[in-house]
Amino acid sequence: IYGSWPQKIQSQQENAKKQAEQKKQGHDQKAAAKGALVYTCTVCRTQMPDPKTFKQHFENKYPKTPLPPELADIRE
Repeated sequence: IYGSWPQKIQSQQENAKKQAEQKKQGHDQKAAAKGALVYTCTVCRTQMPDPKTFKQHFENKYPKTPLPPELADIRE
């Protein structure tokens, strides 16, 4: 019975260390994801990662509005 206690404590310490590392990485991933959103809709200010997604968004949400000049030459 007593032999498992040190192993349990060691396991808990390793788990806490692993969770702390994952928490640190999570913030880096959020920053990277936010940095990847470089295209902003001129109407609703929604941010998108690439011009293709931006064009699809614009055509679906605002079909009667003319495309912004930066989307005119984008092909799907």
